[in-house]
Amino acid sequence: MSGPVALRIGEAMTGKALKARMAMHVPFRNASGEVLDDGLVLAFPAPGSYTGEDVLELHGHGGTAVLGGVLARCVELGARLAEPGEFTRRAFLNGKLDLAQAESVADLIEAKTSIAARSALRSLRGEFSERVEALHRGLVELRALAEASLDFPEEGDVEVMQAYGVAARLSSLREQLKAVQQAARQGTLLREGVTVAIVGAPNVGKSSIFNRLSGDEVAIVTAVPGTTRDILRAVVALEGVPFEFIDTAGLRVSDDPVESIGIERGRKAAQGADIVVRVMEAGADASALPGVPSHIDVENKIDVTGAPPGIDRTLGVPRVRISALTGAGLDQLRAVLLEAAGWKPLEEEGVFMARARHIRALEEAAERLAEAAALGVEREELFAEELRYALEALASISGRTSADDLLGEIFARFCLGK
Repeated sequence: MSGPVALRIGEAMTGKALKARMAMHVPFRNASGEVLDDGLVLAFPAPGSYTGEDVLELHGHGGTAVLGGVLARCVELGARLAEPGEFTRRAFLNGKLDLAQAESVADLIEAKTSIAARSALRSLRGEFSERVEALHRGLVELRALAEASLDFPEEGDVEVMQAYGVAARLSSLREQLKAVQQAARQGTLLREGVTVAIVGAPNVGKSSIFNRLSGDEVAIVTAVPGTTRDILRAVVALEGVPFEFIDTAGLRVSDDPVESIGIERGRKAAQGADIVVRVMEAGADASALPGVPSHIDVENKIDVTGAPPGIDRTLGVPRVRISALTGAGLDQLRAVLLEAAGWKPLEEEGVFMARARHIRALEEAAERLAEAAALGVEREELFAEELRYALEALASISGRTSADDLLGEIFARFCLGK
């Protein structure tokens, strides 16, 4: 429980005077004094708590009936059920977390891989916020210099800007921002993952490749064309990045109404995928599948032709030669998938969790700084204005300028009570 009456509720339920940050073994009683359960109670007086308010924790035994009784008693004494993300929202509003840190709480809970979890934890601890704050401080200093040159024109606007190395400072900040953008994009991949649709004609080995990539015999593989009639999905981590692979029905004209539905679903899955892998038999021409654009082409069954595994980058899109039967070339395919997703082998410590809105804000700031650089210090009024816009974009990441409707959208996505 969090709020001004939380500790009073705790004392009413336990009949004990609570001690700050000390676990006490106590009974939990109902209105008539009957013991509902016994367990531990911890009190965290404001402001030394997660939310910055008085916080009470009751640690009881599991079981729906027991916990339901304890919860009902809390409500009787004046508590109410928390809304989604309300604890973290209160922590943000009370200055315990900035908005980027608050969002990382949900990201940590929803992390699909261990690397994603560690990246979310780094954001929660403030690493992302610190790097954005460093950029913000640098831009504030730069804007102050630009504004000073406007306030004291008798000193010579351009001379003031040049004396303080404004152009050089701007160039350095743009490089710092570029590095933050790169790390943030990697964090977005870790958070959102990548969907990959595997398409191709019947019997070219799509399901065999799907099974190889998923590491399990998920799809049925036979020599009969049209075996796969619906889409199959499997989530696999490649270097910590969650990939959702989608096996689709073989693309052909079919009189079978069930297979036709599967083919249409496969086409729709390919349209919505981040990456489309087009599979063909070794030596086949990509024109065998007209109207099916791809990001990666795969020549399968090199075990039949004797061709070596490898990657051909001379054909517009990368073409990877593999054998789903033997596994030859699968490592090259995984590497090309990571490349197509935009993953770069950064040091893990340099990656932090980021969301689409963070990326947009960083891009906006980068565009504004590019405009400032193009204007040059000679046009100091417009130069200073572009810096102001860049500052506003960065401030939106931490929540300094976030509107109430944005906060509502963010915290509504949290799990109940977090």
